[in-house]
Amino acid sequence: MPKAIFITATDTGAGKTVISCALGLALKKKGIDVGVMKPFQCSGNDADFLIKTLEIKDEKSLVNPYYAKEPLAPYVAFKRARIKIDLEKIFNAYKELKKRHEFLIVEGAGGLLVPIKENYLTADLIRDLDIPALIVARAGLGTLNHSLITQRYALDYGIKVKGVILNGFKGKTLAEKTNPRVLRDFLDVPLLAVVPFVKNVNSKKGLSALAKELGRSLSLESLLKKERTRTKRLRSDDKLYLWHPFTQMKDWIKDRPLIIEEAKGCYLKDTEGRWYLDGVSSLWVNVHGHRKPEIDAAIAMQMRKSAHSTLLGLAHPPAIDLARELVRIAPYGLRKVFYSDSGSSAVEIALKMAYQYWQHLGSRKRKFIHLENAYHGDTIGAVSVGGIDLFHKAYKDLLFDSYTIDSPYCYRCPTKKLYPLCDVDCLGGLREILECEHEQVAALIVEPLVQGASGMLAWPKGIYKKMAGLCKKYNVLLIADEVAVGIGRTGTMFASEQEEVTPDILCLAKGITAGYLPLAATLTTNEIFDAFLGEHKEQKTFFHGHTYTGNPLACAAALANLQLFRKEKTLKKLQPKIKFLSKELERFKRLEHTGDIRQKGFMVGIELVKDRLTKEPYPWEEKIGIKVCQKAREYGVILRPLGNVIVLMPPLAISKEELSQLLGAAYKAISFVTG
Repeated sequence: MPKAIFITATDTGAGKTVISCALGLALKKKGIDVGVMKPFQCSGNDADFLIKTLEIKDEKSLVNPYYAKEPLAPYVAFKRARIKIDLEKIFNAYKELKKRHEFLIVEGAGGLLVPIKENYLTADLIRDLDIPALIVARAGLGTLNHSLITQRYALDYGIKVKGVILNGFKGKTLAEKTNPRVLRDFLDVPLLAVVPFVKNVNSKKGLSALAKELGRSLSLESLLKKERTRTKRLRSDDKLYLWHPFTQMKDWIKDRPLIIEEAKGCYLKDTEGRWYLDGVSSLWVNVHGHRKPEIDAAIAMQMRKSAHSTLLGLAHPPAIDLARELVRIAPYGLRKVFYSDSGSSAVEIALKMAYQYWQHLGSRKRKFIHLENAYHGDTIGAVSVGGIDLFHKAYKDLLFDSYTIDSPYCYRCPTKKLYPLCDVDCLGGLREILECEHEQVAALIVEPLVQGASGMLAWPKGIYKKMAGLCKKYNVLLIADEVAVGIGRTGTMFASEQEEVTPDILCLAKGITAGYLPLAATLTTNEIFDAFLGEHKEQKTFFHGHTYTGNPLACAAALANLQLFRKEKTLKKLQPKIKFLSKELERFKRLEHTGDIRQKGFMVGIELVKDRLTKEPYPWEEKIGIKVCQKAREYGVILRPLGNVIVLMPPLAISKEELSQLLGAAYKAISFVTG
């Protein structure tokens, strides 16, 4: 892979162009084929100077895609010139130049915070090009502040910084004499070179002298050498020390696992430098893409105030502000927010709230109803209302008893006559239990519209609303576990909205912080909350809590997440992508071993079967789902199966082009593995 470096600076006039030229000449002297790129030029002739000095033969349209006459920041200069900047033009020129040359020098405009487009800085360009940076700094007074600010911002922004070059060093003033030593003490990156002042630096002789000085003081080998991969060591340490969730470790130890160390947008990067489309939103949590600047900034800002403060006996602004925002957007009637740190915890809280609520009312209601194939988490209470034997049967003796009813799952319903039209009463089991046992039942808990972990089991329309009606009729609480289906996953902010249901208790997690930090929330009504109010001596307090309940950093991330939904009109933009996804999934039906395709919004399950006519599943030991996902990696996509069900659950921010990539990889992988 060709190498590249981005030359940025602490401020205007630091000497980026002459350093770029000198570096290019020094590399050429070593026999390296050097290319150069100046994506944006605002006045002057820097691009021409680079082309002439380094004897570049590439078309100027590639070297300098955008030129404006006025000496202003690109955002201002090109806006005044009525030139619309297309970043794809920059990226394509960069890719083409990388193909042509062994080493590519990219020179920026001004410093890292120079705006290029609205909400897009030079720092964003460096991250998107995915190359390390060299920071050029002036030698005199003020460079300490500018250099430290620049390198700190670059590192915080996720930019790899090779180091700092101090340019134009004369050594006459006290500041110049002391700056190199002080910079070495305070920089978090190397001070790579202190380049002396060279007279007539724009002349051929001057540049040659500068190149000689740069080549002498800067280790060119450090720029050229391939960074040693840590993958082998990390894999070894992983197998020695880590125990992975939902993973057969005997297989893992034999395998060569991917180790992800970076992410950007809808992509993940492994330690070998390969990029993969994140087809499952990093386990159903990512919303706006990875490294979203607004969420990054919100967390950083909160971190400068406080990283954590308890909600036990205290409060803090992020938890208060987020609670107000959640109540504002939640189904009408949900008025109180109780925080925790995972979906399992949110459900555990909901169960305990419902159980204790009836006690406060003097009722005998103690039982819960759940669906078969239900998954509500891995804590004991959540497992007690779960229904996936594979996950739950090992803990049977630890669990409390609960009622189980059939899932409204059409594909494998034994009494259904015509798929996909379901002509049976999916609520028969629920109705019978409530008719006979409603005085014993505290709550019904469901995953509205889609049962996620059981294989993306999508419900027929209207079922959830009928469930809510039965609960109301028989005075039973309805707990909506929207950990997976909430925060936009089904096409609306909450799945309950789609059938105009307000549950008594609603559980949220996963996408609540857009995939940044652990946070969960259990929302409930004033009626339930009020049942816990009483005198201290009555001990009606809800005795439940977590150390990191309502963590300020997580709440700040969640607030930024919800603000982005409004600002970027995420749900509105999602609708055409949902339709596109539905249309493109039709071709999967032509595959011989595709038994069922289930979709609700951005939740998709493709169930693979050994025999389509009989719906015979593949044997567990054949690991068909795992094999498909492993094959998809070869096509640049990360997927994770649920047994024989291939799950597609991309970030809501994914583009149609990226959706096509995801679907194409899944289609090819299924075709290859199932033959």
